[in-house]
Amino acid sequence: MQTHYETDTEPGVATLVGGIMQDVRELFVQQLTLFQTEIKHDVQRAIYAIAPMIFGAVLCVPAVLLLGMGCAFFLSWLVPELPLWGSFAIVGGTVALCSIGLVLSGRYLFEKVRILPEQSLQGLKENIQWKTKT
Repeated sequence: MQTHYETDTEPGVATLVGGIMQDVRELFVQQLTLFQTEIKHDVQRAIYAIAPMIFGAVLCVPAVLLLGMGCAFFLSWLVPELPLWGSFAIVGGTVALCSIGLVLSGRYLFEKVRILPEQSLQGLKENIQWKTKT
């Protein structure tokens, strides 16, 4: 007849469970830290995408007004048969097309920005599934 005695060097079940729970807590803390890091990174990318649109709009308004007026008067001088309003319409249409291009390029950059930390969410889902299985 063989008996098994638990020695002091072997950890008990309570110690093992406590260690596992501590590891789970640490894992969740690490996941939350990863969430914060990913969200900060995504916000920075969003600001990076929006900044060109804002700076472009602010800097171009006075420049476009002055240059547009100058181009319209020059076009009217260059083609005397063209009425002044036609010159302004041509120049205004050209400027409008350029501004639409800038807005669309900023929108394209902004669409690439993802706000939710997808990798962290996937890792957290896997950790929760693992925890519910054990």
